[in-house]
Amino acid sequence: MATKILIVGGTGNMGKFIVETSAKLGHPTFVLVREATLTDPSKLQLIDSFKSLGVTIVHGDLFDHVSLVKAIKQVDVVISSLGHGQLADQDKLLAAIVEAGNVKRFFPSEFGQDADRLNAVEPAKSGYACKSQFRRAVEAAGVPFTYIACNFFAGFFLPNLAQTGAKAPPRDKAIILGDGTKKVVFNSEEDIATYTIKAVDDPRTLNKILYVMPPHNTLSFNDVLSLWEKKIGKTLEKIFVPEEQVLENIKESPPLISVMLSIGHSAFVNGDQTNFEIEPSFGVEASTLYPDVKYTTVDEYLNHFV
Repeated sequence: MATKILIVGGTGNMGKFIVETSAKLGHPTFVLVREATLTDPSKLQLIDSFKSLGVTIVHGDLFDHVSLVKAIKQVDVVISSLGHGQLADQDKLLAAIVEAGNVKRFFPSEFGQDADRLNAVEPAKSGYACKSQFRRAVEAAGVPFTYIACNFFAGFFLPNLAQTGAKAPPRDKAIILGDGTKKVVFNSEEDIATYTIKAVDDPRTLNKILYVMPPHNTLSFNDVLSLWEKKIGKTLEKIFVPEEQVLENIKESPPLISVMLSIGHSAFVNGDQTNFEIEPSFGVEASTLYPDVKYTTVDEYLNHFV
C-alpha cells in the first residue's frame, strides 16, 4: 500500500510543488483546505489542477481541532508547508497529530536553513528560533519526524541573483553581501519537493534532518556570478558590502527588506548553510541518498534568464 500523505499549506509557494510531486510519485495525496480558500479566485485554478492529479481535497482548519484530527486519521504522513506567518500555529497541528495517534512521520514547515545550526541576527533570528522551538516540541511529543533543510529556493533567489528589489539578474553591476566566498546552496522547488517525498518512506531519514546540498548547487556567490558572466559574455562591476554595513542596513531597512538582509547575512556573510559537517547522528544529505534524482543545477537554472 502506498503511503497516504496529507499536506497542510498545500496551496502555498512551496506546498503546491509538494502536492504535485506526491501525486505524481503515486502517493494517495490529501490537501487540507480552508473554506475561504475554496472561494479565493487566485487559488481555484490550483485546486482544480490538484483534483486533475487525483488529489483529495479535505476541508479543515488549523483552528478547528476536530477537523484536523479527522483529516489526519485518514493518512500516514503529515507534511506542513505553512508560510512564515503561520509557523507559530503549527502547535495546533502537532496537538492534532498527537491526538490522532496514527502518524508514521511528520515533516514540519522548515524548507530553509537549518534552524539549529546558524547564527542569525534579528529579525531573522526570531523566525529561526520559532522553528527551533517547534522542533523541540515535536521531539518532546515523541512524534516521528524528518526536517527538511533545503537552504535557498532557486525560484526566489536566482531570477534576480539575490539583488534586492530587482526583477531580473544584473547585467551591469552586482551587489554582494560580504566577500562572496562563503558557500551557499540553491535548489529548485521541484527538486526540493522530490527529495521530500522520497524521504517519506525512507528509514534513513527517520528522526533526521535531510539536507538538500547537491554538489553542483553548493557554490559561493562569486561562483554564481561567474557562471552568469559566462552566459552573458560580460564582466559585471562588483560592489562588496562589508559586514558592518550589512548590519547597519538591516537596522535601517523596512521590515520585509530587513528580514531578507538578515537571512542574507546569515548565509552570505556568516556562511551558516555550509560551515558545519553533517554528522550521521543528526543528518543525511539528499543527493547522496537519492543519486537517481536528476536535479536542476544552478548553471542550468540560470539559462532561463539569458
